[in-house]
Amino acid sequence: MSNCTVESFTVETSDGVKLHTRLFKPKEEIKDNLVVVLVHPFSILGGFQGLLRGIAAGFADKGYRAVTFDMRGAGRSTGRASLTGFAEIKDVDAVCKWVCENLSTDRILLVGSSAGAPIAGSAVDQIEQVVGYVSLGYPFGLISSILFGRHYKAILKSPKPKLFVMGTRDGFTSVKQLESKLRSASGRVEKHLIEGAGHFEMEGPDYDARMVNLISEFIASL
Repeated sequence: MSNCTVESFTVETSDGVKLHTRLFKPKEEIKDNLVVVLVHPFSILGGFQGLLRGIAAGFADKGYRAVTFDMRGAGRSTGRASLTGFAEIKDVDAVCKWVCENLSTDRILLVGSSAGAPIAGSAVDQIEQVVGYVSLGYPFGLISSILFGRHYKAILKSPKPKLFVMGTRDGFTSVKQLESKLRSASGRVEKHLIEGAGHFEMEGPDYDARMVNLISEFIASL
């Protein structure tokens, strides 16, 4: 983490929730105007922004600014987490607006991890400055669809470029289920499978550098 600085901010949503937000900045020159906004896993299962710290720092090492935040009811943010993730779309929207206003950018890459992926996906077309989307372990499986199924249409119908990264041993979504969903997706769609990786394993710090490299290649193509 020696190559970046971290600053903390409070971002307020349209319904008055205060979100604890962190900005990871390169110590050296900023390489690109694009800002990466990372959306953490399911708050109700203990998800919080600290899980994405390694990835955010990795982007800063590569010259990008990256933003993490605790969604409502997680970490030091106020409010209450929702079961289906629809209230949290307001959190993503508020952070992206803050990024545009305070970091002088009109280009955001939204990255969602686990349950953060459907939440981020529902926000993609609501935010004009979002130029691309990355999912890390999107929960497309049958059980997950009970909670997050109503989010699926938004990202699959979005014309914006999309990258789906998943472990081949993801316990929530099979490779077959992922490929079936992506066949119906609009616009440019890419997938990258991590051989032998499970859902929670891929969220761990051992995969942070690999995620940063994969996403950086995607950014270069935007």
